[in-house]
Amino acid sequence: MREALFIKKNRDRWLKNQHFMAEDADEMAKEFTQLVDDLAYAKTFYPTSKVTRYINTQASRIYLNIYRNRKEESNRLITFWKYDLPLTIRKHHRAMIFSLIIFVVFFAIGFFASRQDENVARGFLGDNYVETTLRNIEEGNPFGIYESGNPILSWLHIMVNNIKVSLMIFTAGLFAGVPTAYLLAHNAGMVGVFDQFFAGRGLGLDFFLVVFVHGTLELTAIIIAAGGGFILGKSFLFPGTLKRMTSFKQGAKDGVKIMIGLMPVFALAAFFEGLITRLYNDISIFTSIITALSVLFVIWYFVIYPIQLGRKRKFDTLEEEI
Repeated sequence: MREALFIKKNRDRWLKNQHFMAEDADEMAKEFTQLVDDLAYAKTFYPTSKVTRYINTQASRIYLNIYRNRKEESNRLITFWKYDLPLTIRKHHRAMIFSLIIFVVFFAIGFFASRQDENVARGFLGDNYVETTLRNIEEGNPFGIYESGNPILSWLHIMVNNIKVSLMIFTAGLFAGVPTAYLLAHNAGMVGVFDQFFAGRGLGLDFFLVVFVHGTLELTAIIIAAGGGFILGKSFLFPGTLKRMTSFKQGAKDGVKIMIGLMPVFALAAFFEGLITRLYNDISIFTSIITALSVLFVIWYFVIYPIQLGRKRKFDTLEEEI
């Protein structure tokens, strides 16, 4: 068999093994056996070819995954946060961008709709919240609502509620992603209305300095959770060259991985909202530093780092050599 035909015949399987390594031990062993056969054939007929080195690299990588020593759970967690989650987000960057676009569009719609009619704010936020906040504004403490309640209980309540909302947004992706888009749009519109409620009273900058102490992480996590829902819907509706159920299982696996990764983010955002945001009047410099660090973290971990990691992984392969 000519080398070009040999490559054409096996290329798809090699690339699949390279980018979607099996986690099931039997399947991984099967892939390893096939690669060993390919390697033996390549060494026999194309001993000095680049394709032989490529197959050898693939086989070595799977071998190490099968036979490497068991690591402690802490190392697995480090691997998850350092590689698995960022690479999964990078893999589905289009779904994340789509989610962000929906959020921005409906945030703007909520903002300008509330600007035209103040009753929109009452419809989204409720009369009680609006009246309480208006009294706080008159008393010179516009964000006083964040100072109410027990800090620890507030933290736990907010955390549970945000996780519940994110799980609803994610699982709604099972229905072609339409309910996910609706829930994301509703939340985005509510934030836009919330922003306009303060901006219309000359408190726009204060809104960002106070609310985004916790809102940076919270809203980012909701947008990414919605991205997970879109991944779920897309994997079933548009399976590509894979079987529909295979594609759906892969999408569900990636989506669940993303949701697990977001749990600490929601917990930290709730901690900030319950215990840190209320300090904006007393030590505003501290809350401003928290906001700045949160923004830097989001940009680096969810945008820059996944891109860098994806590029590094691409350069580490020999895909372009075959």
